[in-house]
Amino acid sequence: MKAILFDLDGTLLDRDASLHEFVAAQYQRFQTYLHHVPVDKYVARFIELDCRGHIWKDKVYQQLINEYSISGLSWNQLLEDYETHFMQHCIPFPYLFSMLDTLQEREHSLGLITNGRGAFQTRAIQGLGIEHYFDAILISEIEGIKKPDIQIFQRALDKLGVDANASIFVGDHPQADIEGAKNAGMKTIWKKDLYWPVAFEADATIEDLSEIPAIAQDL
Repeated sequence: MKAILFDLDGTLLDRDASLHEFVAAQYQRFQTYLHHVPVDKYVARFIELDCRGHIWKDKVYQQLINEYSISGLSWNQLLEDYETHFMQHCIPFPYLFSMLDTLQEREHSLGLITNGRGAFQTRAIQGLGIEHYFDAILISEIEGIKKPDIQIFQRALDKLGVDANASIFVGDHPQADIEGAKNAGMKTIWKKDLYWPVAFEADATIEDLSEIPAIAQDL
């Protein structure tokens, strides 16, 4: 396998932990306006409205302001704070850096394909401190296509200069990551996520990132 490509959220970035930490910190920054809402309640409701990242935060903040009758603070201010400060709360999954170091030492080409907004995802990657590992980084908003469209996988492979059958894609989402990459002709590794309680037709399944180097050799 010449190249190994990754999803970001839920695969390299522990988005759930990062979001929880960010929202709690944001609550403290704006406590003057939010103190009438218990912090645990505010954090839990934010995460519920976020719907695992499928709802952009303008809608989340508008709903929170309406539900909790927040005055003196606009949803635009909260959204700007989110876009600016989330990168400071990016939490990696265990073994992220040692895994990437090992793959780089073995001279694998490394790529990253993530769905999301260009500037925000760029800052999240910078927040993790991993941008220097990758030979190609593709973000759906910038590319104009998103996973599971096979074109975004092929575009990444073209940038890396490798064929699909000599590459592996690692991701947590069964359709966007595993199905999309398989349709593009790549081998796949599914990073288990409790949100998806069943096994998927990946070439391998992992519990954590430390397993990837050995599986890459086997595949």
